[in-house]
Amino acid sequence: MQLQLFFPFPSPPPLPQTPTLIITSTLFSSFFFFFLVVLVLVLFSSHQRRQPKGKILPPGSMGWPYIGETLKFYTQNPDSFFANRRRRYGDTFKTHILGCPCVMISSPEAARIVLVTKAHLFKPTYPPSKEKMIGPEALFFHQGAYHSRLKKLVLAAFLPSVIRGSVSEIEQIVLKFLPTWENTTINTLQEMKRYAFDVAMISAFGHKRDSEMKGIKQLYQCLEKGYNSMPLDLPGTPFHKAMKARKQLNETLRRLIQERRGNEKAGGGGLLGNLLGAKNHKVDQLSDSQIADNVIGVIFAAHDTTASVLTWVLKYLHDNRDLLEAVTREQDGIQRKIIEENRRLTWDDTRHMPLTTRVIQETLRRSSILSFTFREAVEDVEFEGYYIPKGWKVLPLFRTIHHCADFFPQPEKFDPSRFEVPLRPNTFIPFGNGVHSCPGSELAKLEMLVLLHHLTTSYRSTHS
Repeated sequence: MQLQLFFPFPSPPPLPQTPTLIITSTLFSSFFFFFLVVLVLVLFSSHQRRQPKGKILPPGSMGWPYIGETLKFYTQNPDSFFANRRRRYGDTFKTHILGCPCVMISSPEAARIVLVTKAHLFKPTYPPSKEKMIGPEALFFHQGAYHSRLKKLVLAAFLPSVIRGSVSEIEQIVLKFLPTWENTTINTLQEMKRYAFDVAMISAFGHKRDSEMKGIKQLYQCLEKGYNSMPLDLPGTPFHKAMKARKQLNETLRRLIQERRGNEKAGGGGLLGNLLGAKNHKVDQLSDSQIADNVIGVIFAAHDTTASVLTWVLKYLHDNRDLLEAVTREQDGIQRKIIEENRRLTWDDTRHMPLTTRVIQETLRRSSILSFTFREAVEDVEFEGYYIPKGWKVLPLFRTIHHCADFFPQPEKFDPSRFEVPLRPNTFIPFGNGVHSCPGSELAKLEMLVLLHHLTTSYRSTHS
């Protein structure tokens, strides 16, 4: 059987030298206007501090007053914007974009300092609209004891020893979706979002009832539509509709939380089960709002980025026929063993997919869905001989590191064999690093492997 895939542009980064991708004007406009509004909102609240005597700011240009270099950032390819400044100023340089004075860092060692060794000096920062939409109690927005406690609870729901029991459920989701893709052209990104969302539901709620999940899914989809819209909470705007859905989603989750608090047999497991059972000698159980915000936050994190990576995986395999055939041979070998032993796909099978795993790794490097992350200096910081004032944004440039020829020769080439040998430390950080790294990375890899197994063993791609 054959599948015909349509590849829309998966957000957020552009992919150089891939003219076959279709970039929709709607997606571009959404992101452009979102960042434009962020600029307006922070324009009057942010300011550049005077440089104290004897303190040296990183080299670079702050651009025009207030506007900074934001217009250049959006009228140039972002890769070129960062690369040109890196060549001119070095691995650490300053700029002013989105209404904020920023320090960009693009060396593995500097990224480790910000994200790991001195992470306490650089707090995560997000636009206020994002915090409202996800929920202010989500672990993404915190540091210190509260964040540490939540991170342990979330990690406990995504340990290999836990998610290995989800293989059969994930496989059932794949087998449900595949027949719906036959004899038609699918929008790959949208279908990958549907798939990733259903997997996220399992990880968030464990054993679930379809009646509960249907309502949650509808509200979440409405919430997602407003995520990258202009944050104008006026009737009729996507943001207003999203915030209305967010309120309803919170009420739905609170009812579910109360039901499960009162009846342990009502269905548990997943992240929700971990959060409901969270108690220690110093802190009482988590509140309903804390649980709801973190469940929504994990769904956001597990859904969109995984779908985008899967879309790129399929695109790269589609464009590299020899590689697709090699992956298919690997998966056919596993499928023959499964048939001989009269069983289903298992966790151990997914640990014996070296080429397919390298394809995923190279996709994570090449596409770099998480291009950079925002941090904010919580105090005046001395950093590699430079001075970073309190309140300045600090952006580790993951994509720049992943595309550096010093670490990855011919970085624009899609070459999974790079991962046959150990990499230089801190040069491959697709899930971030340190205390704020993605806790669901192993689940994301697992759901990709399960999908690729069934796609390659049951279907053949058409090449135009």
